[in-house]
Amino acid sequence: MSGENASSSGAGSGGGAAIPYDYSSNTNKHERSANHNKPPMFNGDPEMFSWWKTKMYSHIMGMDDELWDILEEGVGDLKLDEEGAALDRKAHTGEQKKLYKKHHTIRGILVAVLPHKEYLKMSDKSTAKAMFTSLCSLYEGNKKVREAKATMLVHQYELF
Repeated sequence: MSGENASSSGAGSGGGAAIPYDYSSNTNKHERSANHNKPPMFNGDPEMFSWWKTKMYSHIMGMDDELWDILEEGVGDLKLDEEGAALDRKAHTGEQKKLYKKHHTIRGILVAVLPHKEYLKMSDKSTAKAMFTSLCSLYEGNKKVREAKATMLVHQYELF
């Protein structure tokens, strides 16, 4: 009889009683999607830069398309010091304050995804646009230089 009770109560082959548990109830929506919302890290590898840049584009556009616009176009007429802080923040209009906040959101993301060694290469840049432009010219420029050298070596080999 006791064998019948175990099988009819939904116990598995382990012999214990099955206890229903709702795993989704112990985390909220934000915690479940935290890994999805984490920006992609850049490891400093020139061969991986293009892939990282594509992942960053998707990540940033998924957050707010205006953040990507700030990376490409900059902050317009906002006056910033060498660390990216507004010179006269209290005099900003509501739209300028919104732009300033978004600028620091995207700048913070860039700083967070870079290894310290890479950050030091651009720590003198005051805007997110300047930092991103510096990264792109450093890594995409390196790729173009490598491709040009490879082409030159192939040409030299063919002449040999």
